[in-house]
Amino acid sequence: MTLTLRRLHPLFGVEIIGVDTGQPMTDATFSDVRAAFEEYSLVVFRDQTLDDESQVAFSQRFGPLETTVKANPAGGSYFARQSNLDIKSGDVIPANDKRMIYQKANYFWHTDSSFKPIPSLCSLLSGRIVPPAGGDTEFASMRAAYAELPEALKRRVDGLVAEHSFVYSRGLIDPSVLTDEEKAETPPVRQALVRTNPVNGRKSLYLGAHASHIIGWPIEEGRALLKELTEFTTQPRFCYAHKWRQGDLVVWDNRCLLHRATAYDGKAHKRLMQRTTVAGDAPTVP
Repeated sequence: MTLTLRRLHPLFGVEIIGVDTGQPMTDATFSDVRAAFEEYSLVVFRDQTLDDESQVAFSQRFGPLETTVKANPAGGSYFARQSNLDIKSGDVIPANDKRMIYQKANYFWHTDSSFKPIPSLCSLLSGRIVPPAGGDTEFASMRAAYAELPEALKRRVDGLVAEHSFVYSRGLIDPSVLTDEEKAETPPVRQALVRTNPVNGRKSLYLGAHASHIIGWPIEEGRALLKELTEFTTQPRFCYAHKWRQGDLVVWDNRCLLHRATAYDGKAHKRLMQRTTVAGDAPTVP
């Protein structure tokens, strides 16, 4: 079949129409889905029939799945729950609960698993219970932003390496949100500041909240550069806000997109999003 695509943003993102990722899919159809993912970085499927088992099965078409870190409320599973609901009781979790404080980091611009030695390829997030207002997910194209960097700044950033740290990003919320054991699970790693897509050769910045500083630079100077690049990348012209409907599945390329959650009324409304994350295949620096 030939996929029907609807553009979501002039620079990236498409909705794929008429495909149910919860049902068996031919290799030919998935090949077209993967090609759309490589070209547009973000693909959206509406009105899906996914459950946990079928989400795992579809996600594994992209590659092996990561398991979550111990600090995650669903630690050790394929799923990183984005939810205000207790896993066992289904009750709303109080805002001052550690599980909700931990999730506040989702409001920072970030790319999933950049704190791992081999960062992830992509994430797949399905909307199981969606509040009637708020709770959007915003995306910013680091590929589109890199293409429009001034040439002098491109020359400055090419070849630089940043230190990414889960402990650093969570510490921006609350230095005590992670235990010593959880901190030891994710030591800092080095990631290239500029990455190249191996399929189409297009370059992208690679940064986000996990990026602490630039290796070999004074800490504050490096953080100033990362802040400058993040502010450039997250200009409205490079951004798309996804307004969730129940049954949505959104797949995004962690190699070249930043994303962040937006607020919703967690006292009045329930929310359950299930995220699977596909592992990458190589480090970004030797």
